[in-house]
Amino acid sequence: MSKEDNRKKAVLEAVLFTMGESVEISRLAEVIEEDEDKTKKLLESLQKDYDERNSGISLTELESSYQLCTRHEYYEDLVKIVKAPRKYNLTESLLETLSIVAYKQPVTKAEIDKIRGVSCEHAVNRLLDFDLICEVGRKDAPGKPILLGTTEQFLRSFGVKSLTDLPMPDADVRARFMEEAEQEAGMEQDEVTVVGI
Repeated sequence: MSKEDNRKKAVLEAVLFTMGESVEISRLAEVIEEDEDKTKKLLESLQKDYDERNSGISLTELESSYQLCTRHEYYEDLVKIVKAPRKYNLTESLLETLSIVAYKQPVTKAEIDKIRGVSCEHAVNRLLDFDLICEVGRKDAPGKPILLGTTEQFLRSFGVKSLTDLPMPDADVRARFMEEAEQEAGMEQDEVTVVGI
């Protein structure tokens, strides 16, 4: 097989891998600028390559389309990875944000921003991606901001049956939090008084 044919085979493989679904042979032929007969021969050669090296990938023909698939004999092995629990890389920022949602829910992004003192946009998006938090409604306030809460996946991931099983901070930590909250409330009251004068 010529160098150009090998390049076209690689293009076909890349297209099929990227699409992830069946692609009509007419479209594949168009991509490599060949007729359908030549394209079919290149696809057969690609399948032969997979067979010769006992690849986990197979090329499946579906009527006049082709699709890259995993070989059926590896199904049991694939099930193991699909059933494996997801692992999360939870940074300090993500953990802080998740803690606020867990203990204060339902809570808005603005409320999280206020507690953390920085924008929570990235952290919230990552936690949504991980399915640890979700939208639980809208706050009855101007703009109807989204309310966030934890998911069942959160409970499974942290090994708790319900939110009431979450550990409570010890008495010293709770006292410090209360003091900080009172100071914040006092500062806000002072600001309101100053503005009112």
